[in-house]
Amino acid sequence: MADNKYVSDIQYIDHNIETVYNYLSDFGNLSRYLTDDILAQLGNKLPQLSIHNFESDSDSCRFEVGAFGKAEIRIVERDPHRTIKVQGQGGLPVALTFWIQLLPMEETQTKMRLTLQADMSMMVRMMIGSKLEEGINQLARTLAGLPYR
Repeated sequence: MADNKYVSDIQYIDHNIETVYNYLSDFGNLSRYLTDDILAQLGNKLPQLSIHNFESDSDSCRFEVGAFGKAEIRIVERDPHRTIKVQGQGGLPVALTFWIQLLPMEETQTKMRLTLQADMSMMVRMMIGSKLEEGINQLARTLAGLPYR
């Protein structure tokens, strides 16, 4: 097994850092946004990683991933207005940790970058490594476009 790191492109969010951090650090907000329609669209792009039965609370998200079965991601550390650290558990094909990093740009704009660290075998990396590169950028764009309030 080897650690592999994937870093998203920087995204800019037109909200202040407190609003962005408070929204992203509560996974309960995701269940309002990640509807069955949006999950179906994601599944069309990456059928082997299609997500079903999504549910969340403030600290975790639980879902089924394609043929891999039940999985969970959990917030394991919060550094207010700077970083949210998340770890994967359950039926994911790789051990993963990712960080949502935030930086204020202006009073009404926040810069965001995601970093994913995945521990996986060479065979798994060959199968899904490029998908993780695409996926981390897609996730960053999706998070940047959320309806922050």
